[in-house]
Amino acid sequence: MAKNRLRRRGADKAVTESVAGGPAELLPDPDRAGSWELFVGGAPQSHVDLADPTRLVFEYQRRLGHIADLAAPPGTPVTALHLGGGALTMARYIAVTRPRSVQQVAEPDSGLTAFVRRALPLPDGARVRVREADARALLGRLPDGWADLVITDVFADARTPAHCTSAEFIDEARRVLRPGGWYAVNVADGPPLAHLRAQTATVASRFAEVCLIAEPPVLRGRRFGNGVLCAADGPLPVADLSRRCTRDPAPARVVAGRELTDFTAGAPVVTDATATPSPPPPAGTFD
Repeated sequence: MAKNRLRRRGADKAVTESVAGGPAELLPDPDRAGSWELFVGGAPQSHVDLADPTRLVFEYQRRLGHIADLAAPPGTPVTALHLGGGALTMARYIAVTRPRSVQQVAEPDSGLTAFVRRALPLPDGARVRVREADARALLGRLPDGWADLVITDVFADARTPAHCTSAEFIDEARRVLRPGGWYAVNVADGPPLAHLRAQTATVASRFAEVCLIAEPPVLRGRRFGNGVLCAADGPLPVADLSRRCTRDPAPARVVAGRELTDFTAGAPVVTDATATPSPPPPAGTFD
C-alpha cells in the first residue's frame, strides 16, 4: 500500500467515476505534468506517469520493476501475466522497457478498466489485453507454460482476497509459467507479520528459490507496509536485486537463503482450507 501523498499536498483537480470497487479517483501530481495517482474506495492503487511510464513512484512497484528488468535479458520481449489491474502501471512499464511483449491482465472491475484506459491511455504499440476476470479464474483458463513472468498484485478493499493467497493458487500460477519463468507477488502486512511470514512459507513450498524484498522497518515488524516476494525454480539474481533496491529512494533489503528460512520461523503453508484475506491497513494509513 502507499501513502496518500497527493491529497496531503493539496491537489485541487481530480477525475472521478463510480466503479464496482467504489468511487475511483485520479489525482494529478501538482509537481509533474502527466502524472496521476489512482484511488479506489479511498485507498491508493497505482501511480502512472504518462510522460515516462518507466518512472515508478510507489516503492513496491519499483521493486516489481527491478524483478521485471532482471527476469530476462534487457529489452527482450516477454509474455507477462498481471493478476490485478489497477491503473496498469506494471503493464505499461514492461510495454516500454520490453517492446513487443505480450501481456494479459486480470481485472474483474470492467468499469475501472474503462475509466483507466479512457483517462490514462496505454503507450503506443502496447500489446496489453485486459480480461474481465478474477485472478484465479483467469489462471485456470490459461494453458501450461504460457508466461515468462507472473505478477500478483490483487487487492479488494485494500486487502488481498483469501483465495489468492493459498498454495493451490500458487500452484496454478506455477503451472502457467514456462520453465525458467519467474513469479512475483506484492504482500501487505504489519506487526506481527503473521501474514507475510505465511505467504513467504507458502511460496517457498512451491518454488526452489525465493527471496523477499522489504524495507527494514517492515521486516522488523515496526510498521505496516509491503513485502515483494520473487520466486523461480532456478537461481535468482539476489545480488543484483540487492544493489538495485538499496539505491532506491526508500531503500529495501533482499532476504534469501538461511535468513529467509529464519524469517518464516515455522510459519504454516496456507491452503484453500485455511486461507484468510490479508490484514486490513491500520486506521490512518492513507491519511
